[in-house]
Amino acid sequence: MALLGLILVLLAGGAVALVATEESSRYILFGNTYQLDHVQMFVAGAVTAAVLLAGFWLIGAGSRRTARKRRRLRAARAEASDRVSRLEGEKRDLERRLDHDRAAERTADDGVTGRHVAHEPVDGDRLVAGGRPDDTRP
Repeated sequence: MALLGLILVLLAGGAVALVATEESSRYILFGNTYQLDHVQMFVAGAVTAAVLLAGFWLIGAGSRRTARKRRRLRAARAEASDRVSRLEGEKRDLERRLDHDRAAERTADDGVTGRHVAHEPVDGDRLVAGGRPDDTRP
């Protein structure tokens, strides 16, 4: 749209330049000679002004449409960024909860068995084949 508006503005500017550079009311355009009277010159000026205004309107409309698209795109990117950061926050919270639950589970397991997780020997512990203490040996 803006490109078409620019073309129309350039055409109208070319028409104004053509009229401003000629010394008579006789114009040669694309090999044809035009002799315009006052009424025809007025109509040609009005058409040129209308083309110029239409060109400016098309440039403005195209610019507004582009700005609207950019605003929507910026809002969509911001929304996606917010969504990603929210999901990352939820992920961190879930990882913390999982670590906390695992730590609590390890602590609970250690309390139930009464043994240390690091597998360090404790006074009174002895290694027995089969994993059970043999009560018959001294």
